[in-house]
Order: sequence, then C-alpha cells, then structure tokens
Amino acid sequence: MKKLALTLAVSAVLFAGCGLKKDVVIKVNDKTITQAQFDKAFDKQADNSVFAKMGVKIKENPNGFMYLMIKERVVNELIIKTLIDEELAKRGVKVTKDDVNEAVKEVIDKVGSKEQLDIILKQNGITSAQFRKDLEEEVKMKKLAKELGSSEVSDAEAQKFYKENLAKFKYPEKVRASHILISADPKEIEEVIVSDSANKDLSAEEIKVKVNEELTARKQKADRLYNEAKANVDGFAKLAQENSDDTTSAVKGGDLGFFAKEEMVPEFSKAAFAQRPNTISPVVKSKFGYHIILVTDRTEAGQQPFEKAKPDIKNYLSNQKQLKLIDDLVESLKKNATIEYVNSDYDPKNIQSKLQKEVTEGEKKQEK
Repeated sequence: MKKLALTLAVSAVLFAGCGLKKDVVIKVNDKTITQAQFDKAFDKQADNSVFAKMGVKIKENPNGFMYLMIKERVVNELIIKTLIDEELAKRGVKVTKDDVNEAVKEVIDKVGSKEQLDIILKQNGITSAQFRKDLEEEVKMKKLAKELGSSEVSDAEAQKFYKENLAKFKYPEKVRASHILISADPKEIEEVIVSDSANKDLSAEEIKVKVNEELTARKQKADRLYNEAKANVDGFAKLAQENSDDTTSAVKGGDLGFFAKEEMVPEFSKAAFAQRPNTISPVVKSKFGYHIILVTDRTEAGQQPFEKAKPDIKNYLSNQKQLKLIDDLVESLKKNATIEYVNSDYDPKNIQSKLQKEVTEGEKKQEK
C-alpha cells in the first residue's frame, strides 16, 4: 500500500508537471507566457472592444476575423511586456507607492477633482485598483525612458511645432457657466417607485401616474429654484451646493468651467450661449433633467499664444521622445531575443495565415 501510495504521488507530480508544461504557449528567452496569462489579457481586450459593446460575441468564434486580430495583438503585447519586464529588472528600475501617488495627483489636477476622476473611471468601467496598476506601468515606462536617453524639449523645438501646427491652437468661443440640475429621468423614477415594497401591488397605470406626479414635483422644484436664483444671483453657489443633483459641480457651487458649444447637450448650449455674463436662464430641459444656468464669463474665438501653449507642447513632444526611445529599445530586444512558440497556434505567422484565409472567404461571399 505504501509503494502504491508513493507511486501515485510521484505520478501526480509528473502529470502535474506535464500539465504545467503544456500550459506554456510562448517562451521568451528564459521566461514563459502561459495560457492563463494569454486568456486574461485576451478577455480584457475582447470585452472592452467596440465590437463587444455592439453585442458581437467575439470569443465564440476562435477562427473569426475579430478574434484573430485581437489574438495577434495580445501575443505581441505579451512578448513585449515580457522583454520590457526583463529589461526593467536588469536595470533595477522600481516604482514606489509615492511615485504612483504623485502620478495619481497629476491626473486629478488635470481632470479637476478626485470626484471627476471617479466619474471618468466609472464611465469607462475601470476600477480604482486597475487605474493605479496602469499608472504604475506608465511610471515604469517613464523611468525606463529616462535611463535610455534625454527627452528634454527646447524652446526652439516647441516654437517650431507651434508654427507648423497653428490650426491646433485655435480655440472656439466659450462660456463659463454654473448650473443647478434637478434630475428627471422617468425610468430612474419608475425604478425607485417599483423598488419600494409599499408599491408592490400597484398596477402599471398607477405606477405611471406616480412617475408623472414625481416629474411634476421636480419641475416645480426647478421653477422655485429659478425664481430664488434670479432674485439673488449672489446666492447661486449656495443654492447649487444644497440642491443640485450634479454632485460633481455642486461641491464647486455648480461651476462647470469654460466650455465650447459642442461640449454640452444642444438644449444646454443653446441657452448658455444666448446669455450675457451674470444672467440666469429660464429652466432648461435636457435628457439629464431640469437646469438653471448662470453664465459667469465668456471668451471669443481666437488663437492661443505660444507662451501659453508652450508647457503643453513641451510635455507632448517630451512624451513623443520617450515613446521613440522605448520603441527603439523594444525593436532591439525583439531582434536579439529567443522567442519560441511552444504552441504553434500562437505563432504570428500562423495567425496571419488564418486571418488571410478569413479575408479571402469574406471576399468570396461578397462576390456571391
């Protein structure tokens, strides 16, 4: 029995070893890329693709055009990541928690507030943890680029870029406005009513009546706030803080900053651009609800002067130089790397061959 137990134990280890070996799909130098790593990266790209959002079931057809396109991209990205990670370790490049915190702070400064950043992340389906992880990778790349060479940009380089791209620095007419939003989404109101156990026995018609009553109440609230704001313009910020359903701007007294016409929904823009500074619009209805708008400033269309644009130009050109340094390094690393496609299905040549077959078959179907 002891011998049998020992034999089974050894067999289990050997079979497990075989399983692990089969799980490796690509070898890059002395590092490995596993099936699990590929699946995770593939799922992330496939699930976040435009086609997935349109309802296309990409993962259901491993030989489909979209599947193969994403597969080729993921294979390339995993190889590059493996080579870069190897280079980072070789050079001793590390990123601290403070480095990431500083990068987060820079992003918050750009978007305006932590609340605004949270909204952007939520809209794009990105968790705070994933955002920090992505930022950490970005900081690593910047540190690596610094090791590879200088990415400084001179005033002369910035001015040359400005002169060659004057159209990029034209800006449209803008207004600065604050608003108070009273949300009025019928579906949202209906969900709240239905979720209340006290309304469980209501008929569809009765629920509709309650929804309309709530919409009327919210319109009345908007009208009341408009009258209060018009009577006391100086008290607009306080009214917004206490009443606006747009919590992001409410904490700033309803301030939305400067914006161009196309940056807001048409109803809102039409009302805002029709007003003079320090005037309040009548209640405006949009898909978001009822708005009371106070225009505080406006600027005419014009050309941004070089001195004002210079910091952004330098930052852009510096990033381009860093990308070039990283791209050159990647090309060198790939050229000198030993890459073995343990599973031939992940060989880019085979993926390309299948892609070409899909294209050819697609063209034949169109001809028919």
